[in-house]
Amino acid sequence: MKKLVKLVLLFLIAYPVTGIIYSCSEEEDCSMNARPMMLCNFYTKNAETGVVVKDTLDSLTITVYNSDSIILNNQKMVHSLSLPLCYTADSTVLIFHYSEDPQFGKDTIVIRQKNTPYFLSMECGYQMKQSITGESHSRNQLDSIHIQNPDAGIHGTENLQLYYY
Repeated sequence: MKKLVKLVLLFLIAYPVTGIIYSCSEEEDCSMNARPMMLCNFYTKNAETGVVVKDTLDSLTITVYNSDSIILNNQKMVHSLSLPLCYTADSTVLIFHYSEDPQFGKDTIVIRQKNTPYFLSMECGYQMKQSITGESHSRNQLDSIHIQNPDAGIHGTENLQLYYY
């Protein structure tokens, strides 16, 4: 009888402790569903041969139009970028400043996107799928933009190819 009482007491203590431990653990890792980013690489096309090669910008600062947000601050030797797209609007306007020297100028890039919210889980809430639908840009240093993959993601897939003169 004493063994039965000890077993019942052990069960009464162990059951709540086990429940607390398992109820506090996360079933889903929300950090794996991070904000999707648009991956951009820089290229130069040789006008004579037509050969395309990867390019590197000496200096780059990226700001968001009509905002005090600085995405990249005077970064040196830039060959690729991961850029966020706006959640609250259907376009993102980025200003590329190539140098502090005004002779180098700046380019404005407008990325039009479709934002589609979807429910991920109770723990993680809503996430946003973002798909690039179009672009326009100025042509100071930037020659053209090619949309390689329209779906922004977290897996490092190239979305935009930026071609410079």
